[in-house]
Amino acid sequence: SSVWLVGRATASASGAWVGSFRSPVSRTSPSRESTSHFTETTNGLRIKTWARRSLGFVRNVLFHHVVFDGVKNPILIDQNYCPGRRNCPRQASGIKVSDIRYKSIGGTSQSKVAVRFECSKANPCAGITMHDVKLTYVGGGRGEEAMATCANARGTSSGFVTPVVRYS
Repeated sequence: SSVWLVGRATASASGAWVGSFRSPVSRTSPSRESTSHFTETTNGLRIKTWARRSLGFVRNVLFHHVVFDGVKNPILIDQNYCPGRRNCPRQASGIKVSDIRYKSIGGTSQSKVAVRFECSKANPCAGITMHDVKLTYVGGGRGEEAMATCANARGTSSGFVTPVVRYS
């Protein structure tokens, strides 16, 4: 199915997310987040899958022309989602995440880690691309730079991308 989102989100909103996939068979493709502004939300652009066995995919997702203003988790892929750490610890997500594109995205993060790719060892994320992404950290007031963390994710960056993503 196709999803097209345009708009604004403000404080305490969850941002735009694709996920909570936990059923035996789940899938989404393609999706698109375009020309949006997130202000002081918990999450910005989030893909999450449960850390349990399942079949399915999230693929061909494009996020572009997005601005963050004090968002806690601007860019997040979480394939180890397990609320309360019950009924899924130490299991791997069966959902395959691939061809996820982030383009022309900028703004500020309340968290030092502005980009977090936490992908499954069993089904690593593949085909992540970041083009012209500029996120800065506004917390702490010490001039610290935003950073990215990456586990089991493969991808490329082009144009001006900060924080630097070191794909694994």
